[in-house]
Amino acid sequence: MMVFQKAIPRRTFLRGAGAALAVPMLDAMVPAVARAQAATGTAKRLSFFAVPNGIIMDQWTPGAAGTGFPITPVLEPLAAFRDRMVVIGGLANNEARKLEFEIAGDHPRACSAYLTATHPKMTSGADIHCGVSVDQIAANELGRQTPLPSLEIGLETPMIGACESAYSCVYYNTLSWKGPETPLPMENRPRAVFERLVGDSTNPADRLARIEENRSILDSRNSRHRGNCRTSRSRSASRKSFPTTRS
Repeated sequence: MMVFQKAIPRRTFLRGAGAALAVPMLDAMVPAVARAQAATGTAKRLSFFAVPNGIIMDQWTPGAAGTGFPITPVLEPLAAFRDRMVVIGGLANNEARKLEFEIAGDHPRACSAYLTATHPKMTSGADIHCGVSVDQIAANELGRQTPLPSLEIGLETPMIGACESAYSCVYYNTLSWKGPETPLPMENRPRAVFERLVGDSTNPADRLARIEENRSILDSRNSRHRGNCRTSRSRSASRKSFPTTRS
């Protein structure tokens, strides 16, 4: 086997493999410039999740401290990882609280202060201000070992204008802030997330061209199958039109 210091895009692998449900990180997919880092160990990853509708705390908080704490109903799906899990309580993010001169806005303040621990500026204009979120601080370091420094994913459709009181919708639309005036938009389109992870480009025109070029194997198989069926029917019709006679 010959090994070259070149990177193979995952999409190239998919084309050659035909169909696959999951593509592992093959050694040939690691860019040559990052191979030295990859050789030192598995890339570290960090995830943050937000549950905006809240938690039933007596169903979440364990009834005892220590490594053998009882698993609560909400944490039951994580029972297999109990020996590697720490449940922290008694914390409060006071930066999400309302200042004396502010009106409502509990929701946008909670979204903005969650990962930044910074009180967002109350404004519905373009002069937004918050802080750098902890996920981006981590991405500056951990992102050196991964194809994408960070990936922001959401479920809701972004809104514009003023969403609550005098707070801009920007405070609603994201949890991640690259800088005090630079919020990172959440991606809620599965195809766009896929393209960012394994695609060659996020340009809509490029994606459309690849979709047209790389038609699914099932479509190709169905097309050939329909062609074979038409040929078979044609041969059957020919045999009926020209019956064999015996003398």
